[in-house]
Amino acid sequence: MLSIERHERILNELDKHSIVKVSELSDLLQVTEKTVRIDLETLEQRGLLKRIHGGATLAEGENHLLPIKKRQLEHGDSKHAIANEALKHVEENDTLLIDGGSTTQAFASLLGDFPVTVMTNDIKLAYTLLDKERVQLIMAGGTRIGTSGSLFGSEASSMLKKIRVNKIFFGTTGISIENGLTVFNGIHADWKKEALTCSDHIILLSDSTKFQKDALIQFATMDDISHIITDKALDDQLYEKIRNEGRSIVRV
Repeated sequence: MLSIERHERILNELDKHSIVKVSELSDLLQVTEKTVRIDLETLEQRGLLKRIHGGATLAEGENHLLPIKKRQLEHGDSKHAIANEALKHVEENDTLLIDGGSTTQAFASLLGDFPVTVMTNDIKLAYTLLDKERVQLIMAGGTRIGTSGSLFGSEASSMLKKIRVNKIFFGTTGISIENGLTVFNGIHADWKKEALTCSDHIILLSDSTKFQKDALIQFATMDDISHIITDKALDDQLYEKIRNEGRSIVRV
């Protein structure tokens, strides 16, 4: 098993249980406890966890990236403000690809006043659009991974290779100027990477707490994004730095 695969599984266990033990990870990953300790040290250096005696726990601080479910429930006002701004970028009869996530779901809930076509691989997002008569919904097939609402697999990937949309609206786990856009799961990263090839107009919806943080796997660089919509809490200096690099960004 590659180190990146071990790191992914370690963080997945930490996301589910908030604490992991070296001995249990050694059995799970079928590697020595020494290898696990090295992995935990590497992940701690990246700010993704905190080592403790015999294992590791969640990273300290209010704005850590784990646990994912808890983070998705936070910053509701910011996410709704971002969603309202995103709606301004949608025109009648647009074809949209919308990625799964709490902010994109808030955006999807605002659609329906005029005809659009939406493709998504996310069950929860599709359910939000289900009763909207003016939204032509296209669902990418596949298999659900864990408790995620998103579907992945050869069916979803095959559809991405065949389509072209006007605009893509998507989210990320972490975003930094240096390391681009990152997520924790390799399957999610592969989907997002493929999805971003389906349009020339790519709009990132991300609340300010995700900035200057790195998850595990990069799926895009800052150069891949057409426009960023975030909230007004984004640091002024970082906002100006992004703008001065010629990137389109708005705070709401």
